[in-house]
Amino acid sequence: MDRLDSRLIDLFSEQPRVGVLEASRRLGVARGTVQARLDKLAAAGVITGWGPELSPEALGFPVTAFLTLEIRQGTRTGGHDAVGEHLASIAEVLEVHTITGAGDLWARVVARSNADLQRVIDRVLESPTIVRSSTVIALATQVPYRVLPLARTLK
Repeated sequence: MDRLDSRLIDLFSEQPRVGVLEASRRLGVARGTVQARLDKLAAAGVITGWGPELSPEALGFPVTAFLTLEIRQGTRTGGHDAVGEHLASIAEVLEVHTITGAGDLWARVVARSNADLQRVIDRVLESPTIVRSSTVIALATQVPYRVLPLARTLK
């Protein structure tokens, strides 16, 4: 990434609907240059999407929780992949990561209420490969998920 890539990412992060032609005007480069850079950044996996960012809270899911899951190990259980497929089928599961430490998987989930969170946890635990879970409820978000500050360090 160079300075132009960084400026391009900043512009589209701040104003995602700006359009290629207007971006070229604002950055003082040709429209083809902007398009080529965007294509290059997308092909390299730097830009991973153009869709709207959604708020679970605004969609009616104000409760966020983090589940640490321990799974039964072994080739017959399907392991991480089988549990991942099961978790992907649950709409309230926002992300899942394989982790080190006390647990095998970490999942961020949302729910409509604390009582609804129990329903979500029960759905998660329907997988026979999960042997234990622990749940932590988030009270507030101090720093939301972000990548832009990281990209800005590359200038």
